[in-house]
Amino acid sequence: MTVQSIERAFSILRALAIGPMGVTDLAERVDLPKSTVARLLASLDSQGVVTQDHSGGEYRLGEGLLEIAGAAQPGRNLVATARPHLIDLMEATGETAGISVVDNGSMYYLEHVEAESDIQVRNWTGDSAPLHSVPSGLVVLAHWPVTRLDSFLSHPLESSTRHTITDSDTIRASLSEIRELGYVWGYEEFAEGINSVAAPVISSSGGVEAAIHVHGPAYRFPQPDRTHDIGLQVSEAAKALSENLPP
Repeated sequence: MTVQSIERAFSILRALAIGPMGVTDLAERVDLPKSTVARLLASLDSQGVVTQDHSGGEYRLGEGLLEIAGAAQPGRNLVATARPHLIDLMEATGETAGISVVDNGSMYYLEHVEAESDIQVRNWTGDSAPLHSVPSGLVVLAHWPVTRLDSFLSHPLESSTRHTITDSDTIRASLSEIRELGYVWGYEEFAEGINSVAAPVISSSGGVEAAIHVHGPAYRFPQPDRTHDIGLQVSEAAKALSENLPP
């Protein structure tokens, strides 16, 4: 394989790490011709690095790649481990549930499980959001050491919408409440018309491994009398996932 082919193969594998995809969707995500993606998938499939459910079906990461990954991080497959918890949250709330991690100073959305509804919200899988503008980022900030948090808040914070909170004192007060409650709501702070609630996934070392969230249209989510209950559901799902993480 040429260097270019290897680079393209890795871009396909990174895309499939988010979740199973068909050739067309995969080609769009990695910005390559379908014929090129199909050829590379056939080569990767022959080596067991990817697998296809059935002819014409979606591709997913294969056991061959998982064995290699397991040698570096035994048993670690955050998306696969989180998915059952996301499904439970989606079914319990009737809204889309997702998981994200910190990447280059932003929250990177790894996976979403979408609820069936007449009104669909955007799927942010593969996109990033500023830490201070989404509940997932705020639960991460709430567990940062003081010096790291001070450094972050010393820089100007951008506004994603007119509702984004950028005042450092207000954010600090919110972070204190997050540590007490275990979850936080965000009301149209990252995207107009979208509300979200998130809780941290804590690793065995005490750091934040990821964040679980649920988001939906502001006009229906949350119902005012269910705000605390939904927050607790997300917090419990995050705790359950935390317990399933490898040591």
